[in-house]
Amino acid sequence: MADIGYTALFLALAVSFYSVITYILGGRSRDPVLLASARNGLLAGCGLVSISVAVLIYALVTHNFQIEYVAAYSSRDLSISYLLSALWAGNDGSLLFWAWLLSIFATVTVLQRRNVGKELVPYAAAIIMFTQVFFLILLLFIANPFQKLSYAVNPGLFNYVQIYADGYGLNPLLKNPGMLSHPPMLLAGYVGLTIPFAFAISAMLTRRLGDEWLITIRRWTLIAWLFLGVGNLLGAWWAYVVLGWGGYWAWDPVENASFMPWLVTTAFLHSIMMQRRRGMLKVWNMVLVIIAFALSILGTFLTRSGILSSVHTFAESPLLGTIFLIFIGLILISAFGLLYYRSQDLKSEAEMESLVSRESTFLLNNLLLVGATFAVFVGTFFPVLSEVVRGVKISVGPPFFNQVNTPIFLATILLAGICTLIGWRQTSVKNLRRSFLWPLVLTLIIGIALFLSGIRGWGAMIAFTISSFVLLTILYEWFRGTRTRHRMRAENYLKAFWKLIMANRPRYGGYIVHIGIILLAIGVTGSSLFDVSKEASLKPGESMTIKQYDLLYENTDQFLTQNENITIATISVSNAGKPIGQLAPQKTFYRNSQQWVSKVAIRSTLREDLYIILISSEEDGTAAFKVLVNPLVSWIWMGGIILVLGGLVAFWPEGRQSLAPVRLD
Repeated sequence: MADIGYTALFLALAVSFYSVITYILGGRSRDPVLLASARNGLLAGCGLVSISVAVLIYALVTHNFQIEYVAAYSSRDLSISYLLSALWAGNDGSLLFWAWLLSIFATVTVLQRRNVGKELVPYAAAIIMFTQVFFLILLLFIANPFQKLSYAVNPGLFNYVQIYADGYGLNPLLKNPGMLSHPPMLLAGYVGLTIPFAFAISAMLTRRLGDEWLITIRRWTLIAWLFLGVGNLLGAWWAYVVLGWGGYWAWDPVENASFMPWLVTTAFLHSIMMQRRRGMLKVWNMVLVIIAFALSILGTFLTRSGILSSVHTFAESPLLGTIFLIFIGLILISAFGLLYYRSQDLKSEAEMESLVSRESTFLLNNLLLVGATFAVFVGTFFPVLSEVVRGVKISVGPPFFNQVNTPIFLATILLAGICTLIGWRQTSVKNLRRSFLWPLVLTLIIGIALFLSGIRGWGAMIAFTISSFVLLTILYEWFRGTRTRHRMRAENYLKAFWKLIMANRPRYGGYIVHIGIILLAIGVTGSSLFDVSKEASLKPGESMTIKQYDLLYENTDQFLTQNENITIATISVSNAGKPIGQLAPQKTFYRNSQQWVSKVAIRSTLREDLYIILISSEEDGTAAFKVLVNPLVSWIWMGGIILVLGGLVAFWPEGRQSLAPVRLD
């Protein structure tokens, strides 16, 4: 079975390399026979990688522990869903999943029916397949997921499997529904950024540097952005409900690695509007595409190199890390070299006419997002930089990231509101006054109401006020558009509102995304600035109080399963003296891995979360708890759902595309 999977990978490497060569030759000669042969090689590569994935999945679900990867990341007690998730649980399997996704995306790219961008496909496909070749080489010679188990390969693992004959199984922290969606979403986002990069390089190679390549990649960029956004949100939720520390974002290196390409892609999605609308920022857009792809490879590198410490990394592999660094260097040198060579063909067709214009807000938005990315990059790699310069690793913690990025993100959100109500080129004072009067008046009223409600901290006041202002600008713009359509087309307001969104899905999908970001900002502000925590050691029948909550510790029960020791505490909760139910935090000891894992108990409302962690329990029934009250956390998850909804609206096909400039604002 393992030999079939490995042979399929070897054949996939051969046909992928063949596809690279024939796509280049076919692209230069425009020979339809060569191009058809290259496409067949690409399709064959997808099929062969799919066979390898199917073989590994079959080995996982049939408990074929002769394969080292299967023994290391699965066990007989896992459900079928977690057996399937083991495909991406380890380094070798996740690289195979990466290559498989890339082969599928490549297949969709070459089979996609398009009105524009046909001439770009050969070179773009060659670049995609070159990336495929890189990952297949890694799988065949360094990270082989079909390596057979033997004492010589891994004596510790061999002994363990010989003793238990059940497999090592997943890390207990991975036995969560988040494991089924969070990693594949991030990997799909990383892989998806290959397509815009490939078409950008193809555009420079063919000197087709107008709007054609942007039209071709717009939806690919959106889908990659969506995958990364959803992956990051699911990761935050996973950290909140599984890791048991009360937070959702720790600025961990691997978290940052997936956040940076999302930020750069966000900047790119805004800046392409300027190129299509005004013919501006052509070089800048190329730079953003290159950086986004390089950061996606960097994210894959960070989880495997061992260069930085993270709870999310796979086993350290210096050799694998070195090869990834070489590949990233090759990408940057070749791509920026080509960009320099084509720079004369990428001159802007227009200049900024006014600082008070949509162009200026988009440009400033781009600079802020890239600045935030740079700050995250520096903070993430500061331990490495400090070791090189001073010989000592010095890590920076969440306070650094929060202090640097909070004002940047608030300024970015504010710009989103300003951009909504100002026009292209320049805006008159009269139009500014007419557009901003009501949003500003209502924002002032909300600010006064927040102050009267007891919010005094300047940080919270600024964040909540800015969020309110941006939300009001979007709603006001929707109101104006709906009212105009109602008057001109005699449609009822509900129909007019729906038709307004459908008539310009990119624009209004973007507004929905902005609303999601606002809700996220409100949730992050509330949970960061107004959270309360308390620890207590209680005997059965004793209680503790935190804010308006009274928690009565009832008892502790213990259960034994085949591989687990489970301790569950029962707590009765009252809110302002009114009983609201029971919560049951628990702590589980996994005997296979000799690891304790907490399962927190959460009571969630729109206002706040009551979050209870069982720290420890004694034989006499005494138990130690940590209790947190986290305000507005639910707003983060609601904002994430709305963000995804807006992205899907913007992604939805607009109908027949054209090379003519379109209004994307």
